[in-house]
Amino acid sequence: MTSSETSSLIWSIAEILRSSYKEHEYGDVVLPFVVLRRLDCVLESTKSEVFAVHKRFEGNTLHDGMCRKVSKQAFYNTSRFMTLADLVDEPDALLANLMDYVRGFSEDVRDVFDKFKFEATAQGLDDKDLLFHVVSTMAGVDLSPDYVDNARMGDIYEELLRRFSEMSNETAGEHFSPRDGLALAVDLVTANSADDLMTPGRVVKCYDPCCGTGGALTAFEDRVAAMNPRADVRVFGQEVNDQTFAMCKADMLIKGQNPANVRFGDTLSDDRFPAETFGYQVSNPPYGVDWKKDRRAVDAEAKRGFAGRFGAGTPRVSDGQLLFVEHMVSKMRSKKEGGARVAVFLNGSPLFTGGAGSGESEIRRWLLESDLVDAIVAMPNDFFYNTGIATYVWVLDNDKPAERRRKVQLINANGVYTRMRKSLGSKRNELTEEQRRQIVDAYEAYRESDVCRILDVADLGYTTVTVERPLRDEKGEPVLDRRGRPKPDKSLRDTENVPLKEDVDEYLEREVRPYAPDAWADRSLDKVGYEIPFTRYFYRYEPLRPSSEILAEIRELEESISEKLERAMGR
Repeated sequence: MTSSETSSLIWSIAEILRSSYKEHEYGDVVLPFVVLRRLDCVLESTKSEVFAVHKRFEGNTLHDGMCRKVSKQAFYNTSRFMTLADLVDEPDALLANLMDYVRGFSEDVRDVFDKFKFEATAQGLDDKDLLFHVVSTMAGVDLSPDYVDNARMGDIYEELLRRFSEMSNETAGEHFSPRDGLALAVDLVTANSADDLMTPGRVVKCYDPCCGTGGALTAFEDRVAAMNPRADVRVFGQEVNDQTFAMCKADMLIKGQNPANVRFGDTLSDDRFPAETFGYQVSNPPYGVDWKKDRRAVDAEAKRGFAGRFGAGTPRVSDGQLLFVEHMVSKMRSKKEGGARVAVFLNGSPLFTGGAGSGESEIRRWLLESDLVDAIVAMPNDFFYNTGIATYVWVLDNDKPAERRRKVQLINANGVYTRMRKSLGSKRNELTEEQRRQIVDAYEAYRESDVCRILDVADLGYTTVTVERPLRDEKGEPVLDRRGRPKPDKSLRDTENVPLKEDVDEYLEREVRPYAPDAWADRSLDKVGYEIPFTRYFYRYEPLRPSSEILAEIRELEESISEKLERAMGR
């Protein structure tokens, strides 16, 4: 059974809820039972032994350690019930027995179900006479690790979340990361990092400030394990959504990661890793989502300058993407410790939104002038589940190799994809392993081609120069101030964006004065800005086809249709 088929089987539970719950409530009911069943299956083979150890060591300081040892996991369950199926055998006491079973988990797992508000959910199902149906259905779904490995379980989580988000009309920014996209981001962030990742005994730390169900962290862990099975990989994440946090923490427990490294809270207003830095970060923060609710905390921290996370400034309140980028930069391991790399998905807005002096431009300026931007990869459209907009992977590096310093690599992978046989939400295109390799090869080759441009940082900057024209009197003569200088006519004021690599005076002489000989520049108003006009660097002019050629094709098509119609009508 495929991940999609397993998801569909689980989805059948939603059909049970149809008459008693609203569609946007389905996820609140189904998802915690999916996690419960997964944990149930993971522990099933050792459950009887754990229960025996529990009875022997109950109240003893050795209890926790012995139970973990016997369960062979970072968690355990001491309930008298072996599996969910056992609960179904006593339908009249199902609610009480279910809660007894859940409370039998070790502390970290109980925290997961607290976040799910599981007790209230179970009570609600019982009140509606639906609890038996849900538990019995879930007990029949095989989510054992031998049948559903961690990667497939992650796919199931994401598929269910996608379906539920669509039913609850989540905004386009509340998208979920496709596994092929995460795999590419991980490949890019680990590229050229073999010396670091292959060092014996090296502790490799990866962080995701918007970790969701933990897909990026899992992808990173799997990639590094494939490169170096002896690597000590430790993953860290923060998540603000109760459900996805609970799913991520449960997943980390199953994989043997430290559950304390997955923390709940709003990353922008409540950084739960204030003293931590990381060698690697992979994330897909929300697109185009406002940060009004975080504004007070963010503005207060921004006033601290670079003593806080937002020293480069803040973007407009309608889109917080660049705030997450600033946050991730603040979490980068220092050069002295080996440097750090980041791969983060963003939409097109951070490339160019905001003129010189705006919050967005100032953040771009800081990123570029600090030589943090290593590469930007344009992704195919229709690549994410809940949005078809253009997306990009930004690769940041605070310790670039010599040949990459003061440069930015642009890779156009917009045309690299495979059309899916069946779309998943808005996702119609995917990347094969070979296509991911193609993109990473272009990154590592580091040479210009049809899909790759290598630019100096200065190529992306410009000076916005204010151009004035004289105010004139009724006779058409310039009006002068007390010093004998022409007064500017505000109605004729204009600006010119002069590339940083050009001399401003030479530019004005060539581009402005032939058309406005009386113009001058007020250099006191100069502003330096940066933008990354991705499309401009990969634009290819394709001449229009001759009308005669188009007309000939239309006539051929008309004739073909006429012939087919005649044959169909038996003429």
